[in-house]
Amino acid sequence: MAEVRPRSRPRPFATAVAAALLIIAVPGISMAQADAPLAPPAADKTNPPAGRESSGVLTADLMYRLLIADIALQRGDPALAARAYYESAREAKDVALARRATEISVATRQRALALEAAELWSALDPTADRPKQVIAAAGRGSGGEVAESDFKGQVERALAQAAGSPTALADAFLQINQLLGQEPDKAATYRLVAAVAEPYPNVPEAHFAVALAAYNTGLKDIGTLAAATGAVDRALVLKPGWERALLLKSEIVGKESPAAAIAYLKGVLKANPDMRAVSGALAELYVEQKRYADARDVFLQLWERNKDAREFEFGAAALSVQMKDWAKAEELLADLQRANYGENGVVEYYLAQVAEETGRYGLAIERYRAVPEGERAWLAKLRIAAMLAKQNRMDEARSYLAALSAVTIDQRVQVRQTEAQLLRDNGDAAGALAVLTKALAEHPDQPDLLYDTAMVAEKLDQIDVAEARLRRLLELTPDNAQALNALGYTLVDRTPRIAEGLDLIEKALKLSPDDPFILDSMGWAMYRMGKLDGAETYLRRAMAERPDAEIAAHLGEVLWVKGERAKAQEVWQSQLKATPDNQLLLDTVRRLSR
Repeated sequence: MAEVRPRSRPRPFATAVAAALLIIAVPGISMAQADAPLAPPAADKTNPPAGRESSGVLTADLMYRLLIADIALQRGDPALAARAYYESAREAKDVALARRATEISVATRQRALALEAAELWSALDPTADRPKQVIAAAGRGSGGEVAESDFKGQVERALAQAAGSPTALADAFLQINQLLGQEPDKAATYRLVAAVAEPYPNVPEAHFAVALAAYNTGLKDIGTLAAATGAVDRALVLKPGWERALLLKSEIVGKESPAAAIAYLKGVLKANPDMRAVSGALAELYVEQKRYADARDVFLQLWERNKDAREFEFGAAALSVQMKDWAKAEELLADLQRANYGENGVVEYYLAQVAEETGRYGLAIERYRAVPEGERAWLAKLRIAAMLAKQNRMDEARSYLAALSAVTIDQRVQVRQTEAQLLRDNGDAAGALAVLTKALAEHPDQPDLLYDTAMVAEKLDQIDVAEARLRRLLELTPDNAQALNALGYTLVDRTPRIAEGLDLIEKALKLSPDDPFILDSMGWAMYRMGKLDGAETYLRRAMAERPDAEIAAHLGEVLWVKGERAKAQEVWQSQLKATPDNQLLLDTVRRLSR
């Protein structure tokens, strides 16, 4: 009997590690925003700290807005940050704040807000050229909207105005793709950028802008690919060793072959080993290709060159966790803890998780208790209950959860979810269903409770209850890919309504085309319909995205039925080594190997 897993709802540690791999502060750039500033302007003599040029008074309301803006930036919400800086600038009549609002808006393609902020900046400082460039390049001047036919002329005039200063002209070309980023017709944008760059054959940034505009079209035809390659190559001839152009070249090469992009970046680093942005891009490519050991080596080399750059050590630690190299992860995390690296208990929480993963539950409890108050402290408290349960102290674990001070509704729901999971892990699915049913009565239509109740009901063969809960969840959230997938999988696996289930899985796959568990469901549906080749294709894709015991059980069964029994055993054994106690995988192997 296959259990419907809570698909694409990873455990907190898995989520944290995935996020860590994405937000490691490597000074590289994403090619989708290759012309964007990497951060808001830093405070220096040419760009005074916000508030220093203010002609207003630092009121409590203004202080609050600035605090909101700073926090939003730290939390990765540039839209909120830019709006808060703009409102602060408008209230304080502050040039530095208006400049900051403009640059953040431009960098994150908030075109309307960029125009408002640039107009405010220009009004506060009529001598500044930069806001005029933003306004002109976006196609709106002080007189209001301009005709579309004059758009190219506006851009050309803005560039001509900047041409008196090489620095200003270079900056204008570096920003032009940002300013045009919201234009839906990328091919037209490319043609425009190529046309306005033509009078500047000796400006490397002009060629870079053309290459980036071509890249943003998707490079789906040979002509555009050749144009992008030629333009970035010309930029590098004019400005040898320019990291921004080198990174863009690697992205262009990578469109045809990730392996070729890796080879290109390795060649660059062989000649210029100190290029940190290139190293970061290489590490990112390795991660995308699931070459975690190679990515970790890059981070360790970067850290070796600069022992103060702890973000690289943290990146290596996160990758060590991904590789399940617990010893190396613990070594690096312990060093980060001694260096007081990280905020909100991130390192302490990871150390506790490593202890948990290695079966040292008593130590894990100590480490979870040591997580300082912050966004991870609550998760740490919930994990303590799980550690008690793993030590066969179930009654103590439940009493501990009952005594937790759950303040918000979300926290109260999480306490019940945790208790139910402990019971399920202990083989008491009926007890888990009772806990979730009571919680659902207290919090009707709470999405997570509806989902979890359905999962446990399915395990208890209460298919009608599982279906009812999932259908209610879909009434509340019609585009919930996980609910569509769970219901579709249930119908395919546990009922004769395979076609109906397949329809739901197909809808889920359209919403999340690369989700490994939805791909698994699709493969299982194909298998149930007797389409073995299609089943194998989907299941291999799922395994490539995420090696998983239950996906392996399905893929192995398909191969077994196809007569490829040696391959089936190979798939099963590879996952049994990693998860020897997975019940579905064990049951599948026993059932088919009789």
